[in-house]
Amino acid sequence: MRPTNRVIQVPRLMCNNMRTSVDGNTNAPHRMTIWFDIHRLSPAAGFVVLLLTLFACSVAVAAEPKRVMLLHSFGRDFKPWSEYAKSIRAELDRQSPWRLDITDHSLVSARSSDEDPERPLVDYLHALFGKQPLDLIVSIGAPAAAFVQRHRQRLFTNTPTVFTAVDQRRIQYSTLTANDAVVAVWINYFAAIENILRVLPDTENVIVVVGTSPLEKFWKEAIAKEVEPLSKRLRFSWTDHLSFDELLKQAAALPPHSAIFWGQMAVDAAGVVHEGGMALTRLHAVAKAPIFSYDESFFGHEIVGGPLLVTADTGSQAAAVAVRILGGEKPGDINTPPVQFGRPMFDWREMQRWGISESRLPPGSEILFRDPTAWERYRLEILAICAVLLAQIALISWLIYENRRRNRAEVLARNSISELTHMNRVATAGELSASIAHEVNQPLTGIVARVSAARRWLAAEKPDLDKVRAALDQIETAGHRASDIITNVKSMFQRDTQDRSEIDINKLIWTVMDLVYIDLRKHQIELKTELSDQLPPVLGNRIQLQQVILNLVMNAIDAMRSVQPRVLSIKTALNGRDGVHVSIADTGIGIDPSNVDQIFKPLFTTKEHGMGMGLSICRSIVESHNGRIWVSAGRERGSIFQLVLPTNGRGT
Repeated sequence: MRPTNRVIQVPRLMCNNMRTSVDGNTNAPHRMTIWFDIHRLSPAAGFVVLLLTLFACSVAVAAEPKRVMLLHSFGRDFKPWSEYAKSIRAELDRQSPWRLDITDHSLVSARSSDEDPERPLVDYLHALFGKQPLDLIVSIGAPAAAFVQRHRQRLFTNTPTVFTAVDQRRIQYSTLTANDAVVAVWINYFAAIENILRVLPDTENVIVVVGTSPLEKFWKEAIAKEVEPLSKRLRFSWTDHLSFDELLKQAAALPPHSAIFWGQMAVDAAGVVHEGGMALTRLHAVAKAPIFSYDESFFGHEIVGGPLLVTADTGSQAAAVAVRILGGEKPGDINTPPVQFGRPMFDWREMQRWGISESRLPPGSEILFRDPTAWERYRLEILAICAVLLAQIALISWLIYENRRRNRAEVLARNSISELTHMNRVATAGELSASIAHEVNQPLTGIVARVSAARRWLAAEKPDLDKVRAALDQIETAGHRASDIITNVKSMFQRDTQDRSEIDINKLIWTVMDLVYIDLRKHQIELKTELSDQLPPVLGNRIQLQQVILNLVMNAIDAMRSVQPRVLSIKTALNGRDGVHVSIADTGIGIDPSNVDQIFKPLFTTKEHGMGMGLSICRSIVESHNGRIWVSAGRERGSIFQLVLPTNGRGT
């Protein structure tokens, strides 16, 4: 029996990265076919071989990465395409479920209109990828897209391609194949130039920076055509006839109301190639006008801002399309809308430099690089300090409140004691009279008796000399007793003058105001003071005079509880040469002019919770200091309490 060969076909799912080049179709999926002459193998050995084959395929699949080429239009360091390349590479690494082998290649021919330099590059790429085809090509910029389309038949016949970072006006849609997908952008130059007029409405001249490469020549014509409606308001000038050094000199001497629009400066009129962002940085250093542009890759230091193409938007969308193609989707079936300008963004530093107000920005604009405020920098520290200060203020306020309560309670207690003392004095007036009568009655009675006896004796016709001497002795003794009586009475009335000192009436008034501060705020009473700074000190008892002023002020506060407006006026002035005049006026319920004399009687009630002795005590204290106190009605309403205190303690 002739042995037969068995074919074991490994499913594509297990080895979907394996490729053959028999038919030249590097993108067509097919099965890996492995031939075994299994008539020599036992069933167990065949099964082992199958397992080993499947394992080898899975290892090969896991080990072989997807091969992707990024094709640059000018070079890896030419803005804005270099920023798009960075974004696409980062997004591919993030979105791809496979390992990727990404290589970069750049065109040189895009810097001139001569296509001869492309031939060596075509030969190089053919030698590099002819035997090991790529899984995907991502062309960045219009020159790279045109290169792929020109040489697809020789280099990339069946290799899928994503054209990106290119304006849709630069894509030749008629020559696209089923292996081509487009992620284009749309540069709205009209909106970009109009933004200049919006933020700087006085602009008259716009210098459009463009170079001399074929791409830049195309865009000079496209921009000029698109901004034609603005030519009545703006005067445009172009830089394609200038070397970059000449451009710098022109930018340094621009007249007022000018602006610069940065299109592209890959190659200047002198044939000098400008990579990266160095050219824009040098222009920004000398320019006497604000710089605007269309792409976010130029944003961050040199340009003012406006509606811009956001690099990340294009990079993310291009990477998403690339991953879909690597996953097996047909490129020609993938359609994406062009990426347009994003949310307007502006550089705060450039706005400050050129005096651009936030009110002129388009609605929804985002301002970046704003200097952080002190609040933004030290928010936590400020909050902590404020919390500590609030706690201290609360503690201090509570201590002040408690101190005022205590002082007021002490004053009220002293006032009550004074009232009780005054009542006790009134109640014991009879006892005091009896005491004085007891001290004086006996000596005076003896004096009267002895004087009467002397008179009777002197009236006799024959006086006895011995009796005359005895009568004279009695009269002398009575004189000595009278002197003792006078001394005792003086000492009784001099006890109250031992605790007197010099007093500043103004300071005494402010002490009382501090005590009644809570009452004034509680009843919303306005305080007006006119205190003379030329007052001499008053000789008196500080506590007693303080009680007088406190009683008069509290009497005024009580009188104003139910009226409007509530104004308490306190004045001090010099009354003549040796007197201090104090006036305490209120806008309260007033007094009855016919009853003024009754106000200072002891039974007149002056406070809601008082004992009916306040004003009576005031009069007693003032009079004990040889002063005067009286009350009169205000001009419109209310009462005016006035008192005069001598400065020498002897009365006015």
